[in-house]
Amino acid sequence: MAAAGMLARALDSDIWHSFRSSPATMAAALTATGMILAAILAPWIAPQNPWDPGALQLIDAFNPPVWSSEGSWQFVLGTDDQGRDMLSAILYGLRVSLTVGVFAVLFAMVVGIAVGLIAGYAGGWAEIVIMRLADVQLTFPTILIALMIDGVTRALLPPDVHARLALFVLVFAIGISNWVQYARTVRASTLVEKSKEYVQAARVIGLHPVLIMLKHVLPNVIGPVLVIATVGLAVAVLTEATLSFLGVGVPPTQPSLGTLIRIGNNFLFSGEWWIVIFPGITLAALVLAVNLLGDWLRDALNPKLR
Repeated sequence: MAAAGMLARALDSDIWHSFRSSPATMAAALTATGMILAAILAPWIAPQNPWDPGALQLIDAFNPPVWSSEGSWQFVLGTDDQGRDMLSAILYGLRVSLTVGVFAVLFAMVVGIAVGLIAGYAGGWAEIVIMRLADVQLTFPTILIALMIDGVTRALLPPDVHARLALFVLVFAIGISNWVQYARTVRASTLVEKSKEYVQAARVIGLHPVLIMLKHVLPNVIGPVLVIATVGLAVAVLTEATLSFLGVGVPPTQPSLGTLIRIGNNFLFSGEWWIVIFPGITLAALVLAVNLLGDWLRDALNPKLR
């Protein structure tokens, strides 16, 4: 009964009405959901495991898509220079790109929310130091910071160790490059919330400042953070694709969409256009869908924009 009541309230809410009244948002949600499900189910729905060298045959290299005169139904979207089925490679590449993007956003959120709460609630030197660090980081492009972190880890770690930890390094590099916007947003909202009566009442009854920040302030500042996180997912996926395109992302044995685009770019002018076009379309569709959802969520959570 409780679950049914919650579902009924959700379906009767302004957010659900706003979602239903926007065909573009519904299409974006279907696209994003379909891509996420395809990435999760890649090991079961992909015709081939493109990460398994034993499953690849060089004789199958450069097969065109099925609608071409030389195409076949075995490789619907064609193959690349290694004989990898492009549909399978895109599904697995989407899996890697989304994994990096989601965990990088979660890492940036945790760091940004934590330091933003401390800066806004504690004030004083803590706020000055944190916000000046944020201002300094804003002067450096995200790609430059990520490249620097990747370069440092490559210099400190043996090549085989770095290859095993490449995914974690990428998540850390992208996440630590994007915590500033979360911190600034949370700090600004915390400055407003900490002067309200409910926070003053919590102080009077002797609650610990950490408990006040987590239990009372955080729930009231999380709305804008969710909007930033939605748009940040698209930025993180694009950053990962850029780094992989530059050759400093995930290892070639586990290609992401950026790696597939980099590989296909080498053959674009020799006639094998499908190797770069299909991963590029997939990346563009994913980023566009997430951005549209972010724009809708911003409007839905802010009554002044309706």
